[in-house]
This record gives sequence, structure tokens and C-alpha cells, in this order.
Amino acid sequence: MASRTVADQLVSQLVDAGVRRIYGIVGDSLNPVVDAVRRTGGAERGGIDWVHVRHEEAAAFAAAADAQVTGELAVCAGSCGPGNLHLINGLFDANRSGAPVLAIASHIPSTQIGTGYFQETHPDRLFVECAQYTEMISSAAQSPRVVQSAVQHAIAGRGVAVVTLPGDVAAEPAHGTPPPVVRTGTPALVPDVTDVQALADAIDAAAAVAIFAGAGVRGARDELLELAELVGAPIGHSLRGKEWIQYDNPFDVGMTGLLGYGAAHDGMHGADLLILVGTDFPYDQFLPDDVRTAQIDVDARTLGRRTGVDLAVHGDSRSVLRALIPLVQRKADRSFLDKSRDRHRMLMDKIVGAYTDPVEQRIPIHPEYAASVLDDVAADDAVFTADTGMCNVWTARYLTPNGRRRFLSSALHGSMANALPHAIGAQVAQPGRQVVAMCGDGGLSMLLGELITVAAYRLPVKLVVFDNSTLGMVKLEMLVDGLPDFGVDVPSVDFAAVAAALGIFSRRIENPADIEAGLREAFAHDGPALVDIVTDPNALSLPPEITGGQVRGFALAMSKVVMNGGVGEAVRMAKSNLRNVPRPSQFSPRG
Repeated sequence: MASRTVADQLVSQLVDAGVRRIYGIVGDSLNPVVDAVRRTGGAERGGIDWVHVRHEEAAAFAAAADAQVTGELAVCAGSCGPGNLHLINGLFDANRSGAPVLAIASHIPSTQIGTGYFQETHPDRLFVECAQYTEMISSAAQSPRVVQSAVQHAIAGRGVAVVTLPGDVAAEPAHGTPPPVVRTGTPALVPDVTDVQALADAIDAAAAVAIFAGAGVRGARDELLELAELVGAPIGHSLRGKEWIQYDNPFDVGMTGLLGYGAAHDGMHGADLLILVGTDFPYDQFLPDDVRTAQIDVDARTLGRRTGVDLAVHGDSRSVLRALIPLVQRKADRSFLDKSRDRHRMLMDKIVGAYTDPVEQRIPIHPEYAASVLDDVAADDAVFTADTGMCNVWTARYLTPNGRRRFLSSALHGSMANALPHAIGAQVAQPGRQVVAMCGDGGLSMLLGELITVAAYRLPVKLVVFDNSTLGMVKLEMLVDGLPDFGVDVPSVDFAAVAAALGIFSRRIENPADIEAGLREAFAHDGPALVDIVTDPNALSLPPEITGGQVRGFALAMSKVVMNGGVGEAVRMAKSNLRNVPRPSQFSPRG
């Protein structure tokens, strides 16, 4: 496409960078860019599609998911002032998730900047905290190199770049020839040999070694399993590490943290040496402070920032493990590994599995059972997106990775309402793949308008709503802090009826016996579908290790509920969670 205006030139640069769609909402200052997109003829003709969402926050989330499932640059856009300001939450999520996203923030007329003009903000300042690169284009001559630089920052830094473009500058005649996008392979960051030897010596000296792995083990799965087998180490993982290391892993002992399950906590705290691999797990209260700890990470900035680290190795996980394995002596004693795996099996059967077998006829529906059925029904290569909160818990505990499934969440930013717009981006990017959004009713309500986007494009997204009419994770947080739950309940909504009004295939399920048939019917439907599963509002998630202080807080909160006349609520909550309440002998000595 011949460049005529700055906007045309910008869009041509995006095409050359491999961009095939932009998520956003049109607006006056953005019109030159939108019209340049129109003139490309769309992706089928080698140009760019405009994906019209209902809220710019959803545009940024969608672009983040697009980038994560494709590994390619994705783009979102917002008009001046409130338009691009709405992008910020989704951009925070994209940047923290390592998603290469370029945001086009159109701006008020350049001659009006600094005068308090209508809808004036300063995007070049506003997005600094959530981006690798932010810059405003003030002239046509400046544009080509700024756009190229933004693209390079987003791709190379695996994060967000923001270009601010006043509408009048976008409409000016283009100037100059844009520099080409520079593409390279993924380099290896080879560790220092002294650091690797020190870690090998520490492993040889330790009687019991445990591993905790994060998303940074992607591409190093085989090497990590080889190390675990060599030294008899149980492997725990973070939520973001789940899809890369949990499956077909004979050393797996689950997760720790608020979403955790299984024996990961015990393994980490019972070891002589804990090795953190490719993880920046933020919850330091779940990490041991009295266990010798080593950390491997490609980003040196993360080394030692969550817990005290005795040994640090700077390098990518694969390079470090390949250098480490030949230096380590095989451990004949497997007692620590066997103990951890036995503990894991017991916890999986008695706690995680407690709600999946005997509750087929129990009403209201236990969300754990619904999640376990969903795991069985979903495709082997499905992309799952999960709302922050209890849906993340059910994803972590009941959905099974296999090396082909993908799991997207707002794991680091922790935003509500991410599941639906993430699903939109994933489905647009990979239209032939099954995409399943696990939505909480609170999260879905927040960006409910995006159901219109799904309906308008006939995106075959499958939305499974865990509808408990409460903000479950917040409720739990209040109770363990000794506070009665307040302000967390919301009116019951028939989301199936809402979806049906938009022409979306829908089912509302209140009986657990209907879950499997309802999900299969929805998943077999050629087009968008929503399954509204009415679940138990009193079903709570308890972490794998519960301190005495947390239990005392829970008991205190329940006493306040009872004193305020909520005897029935307290009894119902006890019945819903009785099997997950620990005995005194299970309390942590650190409580």
C-alpha cells in the first residue's frame, strides 16, 4: 500500500511487522488511523482487520491474549482522552504477562496540547508504568522511526509499547522511508560456570532437594524432569508454570499459594535445598525462610526479590539446566521424593478429589465438580481463559494440561473481568481452535458488553459461567482475616437469558446431573455458546497449608456472622466446606 499520510505509513509498518488485526473503538482523533486500516482491505487481502470491541479495556486484554497464543505482535487502539485511558488496565496485564502488544493512543490536536482542551490527557506520561516504551509523535518526519522503535521494544522486551499520535499529525502527509522491522531468533543466555558449579555442589551436599517451577521453564521441560529424576526432587509449580511442567510429570506435587493444592508446600518447607526455576512467585509468605534456597532466572532483576537467595544463577532455564546436569551426582536415596509424592496423592484424594465424586446429586452445585466435568469435556487442545478469583482456583486444581492446552489468566496483575476479553483475542487469533472462558459472575458482569462483540462476530467462544452470586475469593479473604463477609454478594442474574437475547446459544444449569450434557451440547454448537452453572456461594478455596492464625480468623468471622443473626449462613458454609477444614494437627507451626 502506497503511504499517503502518517496514518497510512503507520499501518503499512504494522503490516510489515506481521500485524493482521487491531482491537479497539473508533473515535474522532483516531479516525485517520481507522480509515487507513479500512483501505488495506482487511487481513484476507494482506491488510489489517479492525476488531470492534465495546470497551477499550477489553481491546487491550484481547490483544494480550492474541499475542500470548500466537507469540506475535498484537495491537490495540483508543481515541483521545477517555478512549485510550480505558486501555490501561489491560495493558498492565499484557506487560506483566510478557505479551508483545503495541497500543496506539490517539491524542487531541497537537496545537491544543497543554491548554486544558476537551478530553485532554497526557498518554505519553500515563502509560509509563505499564509499558516498555512510550513516546509521542509530534511530526510526520519523526513518525517512522518512533513506530519502528515501538514495535522493536514490544517484540524484543516481550511487553507493551505505546505510541501517542495526535489526530492532526496522523492526517499529515507521510515523510521518509520507515526502517525495516529487525527479526532474530531467540538467543540463549548462558550462565557463568562458577555459579553453575556452586549450585551443583549445593545439590550434591543436600540430602533433600525440592524444585519450584514457574513460566520460565517453558522450553526447558525435558531438562527439568531430567534433573528431578537425577536428584529425586519433587516439583511444585506456580499457576503460570502449570501448563509447562505439570503434565506427564512423575515428580509433580502441585501448587502452593492461595490457589494451591497438593504437597508442594510441604516439599518446599521440608527440603534441605529449594531451587526456584524460572519463577517470580510473589507470595513470600508461602516460601520458606529457613531453607537454603537457590534461584535460576533469565531476568537478573528477579533474583532474590521474593525470598532470601543463597545461590543465584543468571541464565535461561534450559541453558542453566543443560550446564548443571553433567555436574550433579545421582542421589540413591529417594525417601524424600517418595514421601512428598505419597503426601500429594493423599491430599489430592482427600481434599481436591473430595468434591468431585460424591456430589453428582448435591444442590447447589459444587463448583469443583463442575470444573472436573469441564476438564473431561473440553478439547485436548483447548485454550482456557480464567477470571481472577475462584475461577483461577478451579483452573489450577481441576483442569489438566497436556502440552497442547493453553491456560491464560491475569496471574500477575490479578484483574477482574479478564476471561471474556482474553477469550475474544484468543478466538480471533485462532478461529479453528476451541476457546473456553471460565467466567465468574462478578467478572462477566464487569465487561458484560463484550457479549455483544462475541455475538456480532459470531465468535465460537464457549463461555462457562461459575454463577454463585458472590465475590468468592474476596469473601474468603475477609473470613480468614476475622471479618464477616460484607459487600460481596450480588443479585442473581440469569446469564443464559442475557446471552439468548443476543442470539447466543445458552443453557442454565442448576442440577449437577445436567452439567455434562449441557457442556457437550454447548461445545458441539457451531458458534458462540454460554453455559450458566449455578454454583454453591458458600464453597470456598482453602490453601494447602493453613496457619492457626487463619483458622482462628475464620472462626472469629463465623462467630460474628452468628452474633449478627446469620446462624443459617454459618451452618451452610460449614456444610459446604467441612472436608477442607484442617484438624489442629495440620496447623502450621509458623501460624
